[in-house]
Amino acid sequence: MAISVNQAFVTGYEKDVHEAFQRRGSKLRMMVRHAVDVVGSTHVFQKVGTGTATTKGRNGNVTPMNVAHTNVTATLVDSYAPDYADKLDLDKLTIDERKVLINAGAYALGRKVDADIITQLDATTTTETSGTTGDFSLTKVLTAQAQLGNNDVFEAGRMYAIVPWTEWNKLMLVQQFAMADWVNDKPWLESGMAKRWLGTIWMPHSGLESLVAATVAKSYWWHESAVGNAMGTEIQTDVNWIPEKVAWLMNNMMSQGSILIDANGVIEIRNTRA
Repeated sequence: MAISVNQAFVTGYEKDVHEAFQRRGSKLRMMVRHAVDVVGSTHVFQKVGTGTATTKGRNGNVTPMNVAHTNVTATLVDSYAPDYADKLDLDKLTIDERKVLINAGAYALGRKVDADIITQLDATTTTETSGTTGDFSLTKVLTAQAQLGNNDVFEAGRMYAIVPWTEWNKLMLVQQFAMADWVNDKPWLESGMAKRWLGTIWMPHSGLESLVAATVAKSYWWHESAVGNAMGTEIQTDVNWIPEKVAWLMNNMMSQGSILIDANGVIEIRNTRA
């Protein structure tokens, strides 16, 4: 055999491709009040106030509660996550580039939904009373729970909380959070990171890291009806051949918007990282 035969060796390449680590889609949409198949550029979420019961004398008139009716409006925003795949480039690849680009676009739109919901959570004016003093702790959590309870917000089974990953690790050091004696053994996500604790689904969320400023981190605890998400067009994908580009266009798109419905139903927990 010729000594230089190695020059003719073929290099093999794996058909799978590593996608950059990323949050794959929305984690928060089903944790808020959501409207689907919305027609129009805006969607109105109705709010009804509380009433007070009264008594009346025999043959007397009843006193109307006059419950207040208000509303808030979510504006739908069109979002796109497109990318091209050149035909001649595809001929040089062993990976399914079109599938990779479709997935990347869908993931990006899902993260956009979460980012919009987090923006509305961050708009709350209700904060845990100890402010930024101290690190994330059981005391802060219980103080926030008391505030929610005193505002008649707390309703087991409809409460959610998200924390940055650093604060999640702090929670994992809290015995009452980490041990099965206190935490439900059937969390919301089987084999996932979410935990059911204090009548609430708790979950770490990387989208909160961007809110950290001067070592002050923010976490949120809310009732699902306190924030609304309106979806006009669900995430969908079009794959089209573009002759002028000699390429395929993978275009992911959606139309949606979120709004804070009731600031009393969302509490912000702030802490200073040690």
